[in-house]
Amino acid sequence: MLATTIAAPAVLTRPTSAEAKGVGEKLKDAVTGKGDEDVTPPEDLMREHGVLDRVLLLYEAAIRKLSSSEDVDPALITQSAAIIRDFINNYHEKSEEEHVFPRFKKAGQMTDLVDTLLRQHEAGRKVTETILKLAPSGTNDADHRRQLTGAMQSFITMYRPHAAREDTDLFPKLKDVVSSNEYDAMAEDFEKKEHELFGEDGFEKMAARVAQLEQQMGIHDLDQFTPR
Repeated sequence: MLATTIAAPAVLTRPTSAEAKGVGEKLKDAVTGKGDEDVTPPEDLMREHGVLDRVLLLYEAAIRKLSSSEDVDPALITQSAAIIRDFINNYHEKSEEEHVFPRFKKAGQMTDLVDTLLRQHEAGRKVTETILKLAPSGTNDADHRRQLTGAMQSFITMYRPHAAREDTDLFPKLKDVVSSNEYDAMAEDFEKKEHELFGEDGFEKMAARVAQLEQQMGIHDLDQFTPR
């Protein structure tokens, strides 16, 4: 007699409520794009450094124009320095001082670097106030132009290495000195504070302000920086 093999019927199981919820959230995120909006604390701080660096480019453009006695609208320098004061000095750096630096201090890691970064924050705020004070009349005569260009140049000279050290040395190590819960809470704190100070899409609005100033300063076209 030939034996016949009967395949067992496939067992269909209903997904658990948790699995169903997870699938539903993923589908919702795929439609709304919400899933792509999560930004880790280092990513958040680094993209804010992008705003900083673009303002440094505005300062450099202003220095070139002032040094060659070209006309520069003082309002462009004032508005650039105001972005530094509001978004970098009073928001970005406060986030570092309240949430990032204390974690490294507590862990006993990179403390010398943190001390230097703190001193540079204080120095940067003073230089920013100097720029804001000089900018309205800083294009009127040679002495004022010299003082203003000196202040902007000193700011650039300090903040280029400052931001580079944070991006390459400090921020990548942040996850090593905090718990996963602290790491997630830090991201939420950054977002909450940004919304309080600048409203929804605060970063995007600030980047748009910088882009407008670049247009007015004549440096908006990225291709102009390409070597020929």
